[in-house]
Amino acid sequence: MSTSVYDRLTQLGIELPPVAVPAAAYVPFVRTGNLVFLSGHIAKKDGKPWVGQLGKDTDTATGQQAARAIAIDLLGTLHAAVGDLNKVKRVVKLMSLVNSTGDFTEQHLVTNGASELIGEVFGPEKGAHARSAFGVAQIPLGACVEIELIAEIAD
Repeated sequence: MSTSVYDRLTQLGIELPPVAVPAAAYVPFVRTGNLVFLSGHIAKKDGKPWVGQLGKDTDTATGQQAARAIAIDLLGTLHAAVGDLNKVKRVVKLMSLVNSTGDFTEQHLVTNGASELIGEVFGPEKGAHARSAFGVAQIPLGACVEIELIAEIAD
């Protein structure tokens, strides 16, 4: 018997958060055909932006924790978008923006915090995804990481 996504979330001690209210002129997700595009989610800690710049005042391990926290928020939004995470056929892509100094080069390792959690939740076939990880000069509200997600949903 296969384990459902919700069983995995329970095993990991994860409770899905509600969808965050957009802070500007956009929607949290758009579904077109069998694809769902989730808007970028910034890192939050204790309900507030998780502020920091990698390579200056935030280290890679902390950035990974922030990326993992974003993945949990993304799962909450994805659940709201499709109604049932077991309908996810495949996580297609993550795009990660890492607020970092010009000489910081571990954006990919920071992003692993999200990628690894997505893999744990959806398994090696549905959770394996394409990915981009960029270093940027700043993210809204000074957040250390922002991630967006694209998923394919079963008919």
